Amino acid sequence: MILRMLAVGPLEVNCYIVADDNTKDAIVIDPGDEPDRIMEYLDGYKARYIICTHAHFDHVGAVSDIKSKTDAKVMLHKGDLELYQGARDQAAFWGYDLEPLPDVDGFLREGDRIEIGSLMFEVLHTPGHSPGCICLYGEGIVFTGDTLFAGSVGRTDFLGGNLAQLKDSFRRLLRLPDDVRVLPGHGPETTMKREKHDNPFSDDALAL
Repeated sequence: MILRMLAVGPLEVNCYIVADDNTKDAIVIDPGDEPDRIMEYLDGYKARYIICTHAHFDHVGAVSDIKSKTDAKVMLHKGDLELYQGARDQAAFWGYDLEPLPDVDGFLREGDRIEIGSLMFEVLHTPGHSPGCICLYGEGIVFTGDTLFAGSVGRTDFLGGNLAQLKDSFRRLLRLPDDVRVLPGHGPETTMKREKHDNPFSDDALAL
């Protein structure tokens, strides 16, 4: 497995490229900005899917460019379709300009499997930060988008946010094995063991 991460845009979204080094197939997770940099990191691999962990503008800003350059399929959870379609307005509200986004090629559901070469990742629907937030779990890794960060969790004060759902999603992630690497949508990598013990949200979530 090839795993590359780059923080893109003024909000420093973690964009991940995951590839099978034998088949050269890849997925691009959360291409939020800087499409030229993303394409440089993708060099030598063929993007099959663009996976959006959720549809806030900072996570989808480069989808159009990456789609046009790779013809990869754009995938997200249907719960975030309205946010995806309104991403340009989101961006404008925060003072950013966003290109029109391409149509979604397919919707991800709980339990779906994303396969690239010999690699497989399972879709976990983890609403709370937004209605259609997902995580991708497999190969000893979980890509958590803005559901779980190192020492923190996603905000719930945006449109579609729901604290009770976020707590449920957090509890679910706590059931993953301790040695699973957590690769969030912002900030540094962590592990499930560390978040179970050190994340201040853990006690609150488990108490309810």
